[in-house]
Order: sequence, then C-alpha cells, then structure tokens
Amino acid sequence: MLDILVQMFSYGFMVRAIIVGVLVALCAALLGITLVLKRYSMIGDGLSHVGFGALCVALAMNVAPLAVSVPVVVVAAFLLLRISENSKIKGDAAIALISSASLAIGVLVTSVTTGLNSDVNGYMFGSILAMSDADVIVSIVLSVFVLTLYAVFYNKIFAVTFDESFARATGTRTGVYNTMIALLTAITIVIGMRMMGAMLISSLVIFPALTAMRVCKTFKSVVITAAIDSVVCFFTGLCISFAFSLPAGASVVAVNTAAFLLFSVFGMIKKKIS
Repeated sequence: MLDILVQMFSYGFMVRAIIVGVLVALCAALLGITLVLKRYSMIGDGLSHVGFGALCVALAMNVAPLAVSVPVVVVAAFLLLRISENSKIKGDAAIALISSASLAIGVLVTSVTTGLNSDVNGYMFGSILAMSDADVIVSIVLSVFVLTLYAVFYNKIFAVTFDESFARATGTRTGVYNTMIALLTAITIVIGMRMMGAMLISSLVIFPALTAMRVCKTFKSVVITAAIDSVVCFFTGLCISFAFSLPAGASVVAVNTAAFLLFSVFGMIKKKIS
C-alpha cells in the first residue's frame, strides 16, 4: 500500500487529481446534505447534463471549456429553481426537462463537429489525465469559494434546509439562500465533471449524504460524517483506480456504494440494539 502511495504522488497528474478531487468531494458532500433533505438531490444529475452540453459547445467553438460551462450551468441552476417555484413544472420534471434537452444539444453539436473523440468521452465519464495546471488553479479557487460561503452561512443553510416556512417567518430571506445553494451546487458540479464525468458526478452529491444519514441523527453529525466519508471514499477510489488501472470516476462511485451498504448494515444493527 505504501509503495502505491509513493508511486501515486510521484506523478504530477495524480497530485492534481488528489488536490482537486478532495476539494470537490468535500464541497459536494456538504451541499448534498441540503439537496437530499430538500428532496432535490437529482439537481446534480441535471446540472451535469447541462454542463456536458455546454462543454460540447465550447469544444466545437475551440474556447476554454470552464469559461463557457460555469456561467451556463449557473444560469441553468437559477432557471431550475425558478421553474420549480413559479410554474406547474415541479422538481424532478423540471430537472428531466432541462437535463435531457441539454444532453441532446451536446450530442448533436458533437456529432456535426468533432465527433465522439477522446475529449468528449473524458467529459462524459471523467479523465484525470485531462486536468491541466490552469484547471487545477481555477478548481481550487472555486472550491475554496464554495467552502467559505458554506461555512459563513452555515446557520442560514441549516434553517432553510429543515424548515423553510419557519425560516421565512422569522425574516430569513429564503429565496436568497436557496439561490446561493443552487449557485454553489452548479460550481461544484462543473469543477468535478472534469474528473468524474457528467454521468457520474452526481454520485458525489448523493452518496455521502445518504451514507451519513444511515447512522447519524443530527444535522451537525451528518455534515461531519458525510464530509469525512466523501474524502475517504474519493481517495480510496483513486488508489484503487491507480493500482488496478481502472477508470477513476467509476472506482470512486464503487467505493461510495460499498460505504453506503456498510453504513446501512451498521445502522440497522444499531437500531435493533437500541
């Protein structure tokens, strides 16, 4: 195991993947708790499809992918929130509408321009080799921005998550904080797509939160457990990927799945004992 770690840290692309991946996993886990509790967890899947469409357009235009995908996904997050709140198209239906349309646009643009080349496949299923130094810098800056806002507005996010009506009655501007949550989720999805891929990035949002909820009962304990679980699962998945030459994104999801099953069994045992 020690030899594998030494080899991993000897490669620049692995160091970049670990730094960015840990930050993204942490951001996704924290935001995922709120999204799962508000029954809006599939927004990650929807926004990843929007990001894939934006990335395909960026590749066709030969411009920086992040420069196009970040603002497009942020706008999509706001649009999803507005559609769900102010129209007859609610929740999962709004997500399915926008995500399927975006995915179709991405495939059509790709088919008439570059075709399904390695770059497009990398964005669909993830590729740690595709991350440049510029991508790492942008990802670190955006991740720190997400974590800082989450820490600063932790109490407000807690209030909006558990009882939005009460929070609104006490003067909390719930619309502002819901919008902020959507913004932070959009940023996290975009910076994580490079490594996990559009098809798998939503797993980082959903799995850690659900895993922590198998054994934890308070919001704070769920936050701490989900954060630790997400980082440990990501690093373990990356080690497995490196050791056995497996796709990084799929390896991370497999480890998250195993952790969820393990915590579920432990939670059932704990419940029977108590």
